[in-house]
Amino acid sequence: MAKRWRIMGHDAGRISSLQSSASVPPIVAQLLLRRGVDDPESAKRFLESRLNQLRAPEALPGVPKAVEVIMDHLGRNSSIVVYGDYDADGMTGTAILYDGLRRLGATVSYFVPNRLEEGYGLHAEALEQLRGRGADLVISVDCGISSLSAIDHARSVGLDVVVTDHHTMADRLPDANAIVHPKLPGSDYPFHGLCGAGVAFKLMWALCKSHSGSDRVAPELRQFLIRAVGLAALGTVADVVPLVDENRIIVRHGLESMRETAPPGLAALMKLNQLEQKSRLGSEDLGFCVAPRLNAAGRLGQAALGVELLTTEDLQRAETLAQYLNELNKTRETLERRIFQSAKKQVESDFDAVADPALVLASEDWHAGVIGIVAGRLVERYHRPVVLIAIDSSGSRPAVGSCRTASGLHLHEALGACAEHLVGYGGHAAAAGLKIMPPSIDAFRAAFCEVAARSIGDEDRVAEIEIDAEASLNQLTLPVVQQIEQLAPFGMGNPRPILCATAVRLSEPPRRMGSGDRHLSLRVEHHGARLRAVAFGQGDWADELKELGRPIDVAFRPVINEFRGRRSVELHLVDWRPTGVDDE
Repeated sequence: MAKRWRIMGHDAGRISSLQSSASVPPIVAQLLLRRGVDDPESAKRFLESRLNQLRAPEALPGVPKAVEVIMDHLGRNSSIVVYGDYDADGMTGTAILYDGLRRLGATVSYFVPNRLEEGYGLHAEALEQLRGRGADLVISVDCGISSLSAIDHARSVGLDVVVTDHHTMADRLPDANAIVHPKLPGSDYPFHGLCGAGVAFKLMWALCKSHSGSDRVAPELRQFLIRAVGLAALGTVADVVPLVDENRIIVRHGLESMRETAPPGLAALMKLNQLEQKSRLGSEDLGFCVAPRLNAAGRLGQAALGVELLTTEDLQRAETLAQYLNELNKTRETLERRIFQSAKKQVESDFDAVADPALVLASEDWHAGVIGIVAGRLVERYHRPVVLIAIDSSGSRPAVGSCRTASGLHLHEALGACAEHLVGYGGHAAAAGLKIMPPSIDAFRAAFCEVAARSIGDEDRVAEIEIDAEASLNQLTLPVVQQIEQLAPFGMGNPRPILCATAVRLSEPPRRMGSGDRHLSLRVEHHGARLRAVAFGQGDWADELKELGRPIDVAFRPVINEFRGRRSVELHLVDWRPTGVDDE
């Protein structure tokens, strides 16, 4: 679907002022202003992002009480279980607490529910089984804040519970022994954007301080915490939380530590995907290469192997697990392509992708572990909220749905408005999940679309690209793009800048590339500069561009590509249109 381009204006006076006062290049000053950074001190903090700018871990709501509970159990040599979520955020947070508690001498194990069999959150049956095996304390990671009845049951059978989470809370807090959450009621913690792994890292940092009896932790624990920052960075990028404030600091330093201190399994996974050849890691390397391989394990019901990959010290086992997760990801990609094509056909045959305020699609042929990724791709394609529902073909269990949003619809609130049709639901504003009985799907679709129609205007249903500036391609020299890289790490809340150029010519025919010909490769020419451009997931553009035969305008992200030690500027295409077709 056609996108609306909005090229942002700029104030030359403000750019010049910040350039001078903060001693930064003009392009960096312009991009800092676009991000709301408009004074020298803020610019310095943003660009430096020093590790000592992290707030003390004890300031995170609930950490002091959680440390008290956990240290008491450590003193009694209790059996502790870290109960993690099955996505990459949950796996990395689980690995941080499990490995850290081991180093403090705890009797500790971990448990991750099967996404396909058990689903999200703490489950009473699993908690009772853990108690039956001798567990005295369960520490949740990236889940638990809304598992009210499960925690009530755990306490009734004599199991202590510490909840660490960052998701949306229920109407009341769970009756846990301690709760660690950035938005805990009654607290004034200034940053609410930490992911599950970030919360786990802060708690483990506080535990290391308590164990050391000092703000300066023992040297061996300091080395562990440096490694843990890398795992927290991976979880932060994977969970697509805003890369600002503490998250920016965690990812900036985590990327550096991963090159030197990554656990053997993670190092093997990075080597398998040739990341060890890069002079520096970027957030995109984690988001598009490492995180999907961890998530593939969770999506296909084998999340425990992801935690083992992150915690094993056995080099042979690490390599075996890395190869296995790599193969799982290939299986996930195949399933994803198949479901995407099926869902697209369903939209074209049964729905109106222009008029319908939301798309609610269902099938018995879809894998429940992969529908969330496909829902996200459909949101990008149709720019409206999407719910994909995988129906259990045996009819013995509720159908499972994954939801992704566009145009500002708050998914958790929208699902709450349709709760009468659901068995259950959870999540947050941008991504959520649900369970539903198949006979209720039509009624839920009508109710969900009604909520979306009230919340999203017609104008909001057209995808819009915010473009930071217009540029000629001959301006994008390696030094200039290196200056832009000062704003990294890029991600949600701090996106890689998007630029545009007009009247660009193709210097050779476009071609498809990658597995299944999913991606596009181009050579473009503009004012004497010739650059390579790629568009991931947009292989279909090749046929349209071949038929066009005229100059195009391109919206793109400039990046530095490394290949065999050579660095060059490359364009990652976001959109294109025939030259002369402007937005109204």
